Amino acid sequence: IRWRNKRKLRLFIEAIWYIVRSGCQWRLLPSSYGSWRAIHARFQCWSRKGVWQELFQSLQLNPDLEATMIDSTIVRAHACSAGYYKGSQDQEALGRSKGGFTTKIHALVDALGNPLKFILTPGQRNDITQAENLTKDITNTTVIADKGYDANHLIDSLKIQQCKAVIPPKKNRKNPRDYDTHIYKERHLIECFFGKIKHFRRIFSRFDKSSSIFLSFLNFAAALIWLR
Repeated sequence: IRWRNKRKLRLFIEAIWYIVRSGCQWRLLPSSYGSWRAIHARFQCWSRKGVWQELFQSLQLNPDLEATMIDSTIVRAHACSAGYYKGSQDQEALGRSKGGFTTKIHALVDALGNPLKFILTPGQRNDITQAENLTKDITNTTVIADKGYDANHLIDSLKIQQCKAVIPPKKNRKNPRDYDTHIYKERHLIECFFGKIKHFRRIFSRFDKSSSIFLSFLNFAAALIWLR
């Protein structure tokens, strides 16, 4: 990122923090931050260039990979998030579930509950569909997940990556697997992480038509968690 004026850059970042934290519309951004149109345009530009994702990844300096956890959470999508273009709901990670119009956030966190990776899907997608994508880059660690991730193909994939799966078996398994119940207690950390990001109103409810913009807000909120 190049900048000429550090004060203006700081003011821009503070404006984005205000939007993420309060969940307000762009046009309701206080004038003390500058022109909302200019801030919105700059945010979109950084999103297209992947700056927010790079910021999030650059802060993952020393993740605790003794264990990792995967899970997902659903966020309600406001009616204004629909209509990016006709037939784009699946592409923009919007769908119908029991909660109504929703987006599902699939996340990977480290042993301390710090975020490492996100994937967005429509709200009705099963958790297991994104499990291998979340875990494909990790090796020699313990992967903790709930019974929604109990699938033979995932267990086999983790074994190939030399990972230990701590996933309780489903009730309908003919031959239930054993798992470490003591380690499984640590899974609450990913639930705590979801609780943290939902303090940011722009994450708690989705107002953005584009999934890339919503993901940029998510990356920014995750970067703030790493800075705590």
